Amino acid sequence: MPLLTRKRLLLAKTEATYGTDSTPTGSANAILVRNLEIVPLQSDIVQRELIRPYLGNYEQLLANTRVQVTFEVELAGSGTAGTAPAYGPVLKACGLAETLVATTSATYAPVSTSFSSVTLYFFQDGIRHIVTGARGTFTLNGTVGAIPTIAFTMTGIFNAPTDTALAAPTYTNQSTPLVFKNSNTTSFSAFSYSGALQSIDLDFGNEIIYRELVGGTKEVIITDRKPGGTLQIEAVLLAAKNYFTVSTGSTTGSITLQHGTTAGNIATLTMAQSDLADVSYADMNGIQMLNLPYVATPTAAGNDELSLAFT
Repeated sequence: MPLLTRKRLLLAKTEATYGTDSTPTGSANAILVRNLEIVPLQSDIVQRELIRPYLGNYEQLLANTRVQVTFEVELAGSGTAGTAPAYGPVLKACGLAETLVATTSATYAPVSTSFSSVTLYFFQDGIRHIVTGARGTFTLNGTVGAIPTIAFTMTGIFNAPTDTALAAPTYTNQSTPLVFKNSNTTSFSAFSYSGALQSIDLDFGNEIIYRELVGGTKEVIITDRKPGGTLQIEAVLLAAKNYFTVSTGSTTGSITLQHGTTAGNIATLTMAQSDLADVSYADMNGIQMLNLPYVATPTAAGNDELSLAFT
């Protein structure tokens, strides 16, 4: 009987010990995702390159075998203020610390040490891939007229797949998303100006390294991050806001975005010390737009270049 591509499922649970299967379950750790894909074997190919008196391929050996899982979640809260969204463990495994304030907020901010990790269970109909020690990076995207998303790229340790029946999922702590538009995206400001926003993207920019040293352990390591992206807003007269002056100057500024209207499903992105790069024009249906590429930089305190809060 053929396996159906449509019948896929992702579970994710934070690991107590790095690389040790945290045994996520369908009843507690299922995540609603889009565009779920897996590279079940991602290796460095080593060819033997032996000298022989005839033509033909060399035998290949696999080194540093790991697994990559990619997927998107809708940018939505848990539905209850103070409760983390179902994909909170994955955000933590991308180098973010989670701070919960009961009945109020779940906030994610960068860290530079003591990185979390997750075990991922990827089900493809009757096959289960267990990915331990997974860490990664993400891109946040919001465009008017579409559902805003967070796209994750996770790398983890290879474990031999098995024939295992699909878990029965119970989906909790993921509210119905709101379309990115005027009435749902309730506030936006870039460098002290509330412009007319068409789109925003933020690449968290983690550098991910897989290491498997002799005498060491198999590990996915976050070695750096360089968050940044691009805003597209409607162009205005320079008297209203001169982003060319901002770009060519030496000062940084704040970028804030709030999406959502009801408690438990409000997401607020804050980048308090952003730096603009080369501002450029763009056309949209005959209307002049501005592209504002930016990087989010930390203060001297560190680990504060951005925060993502669900309230």
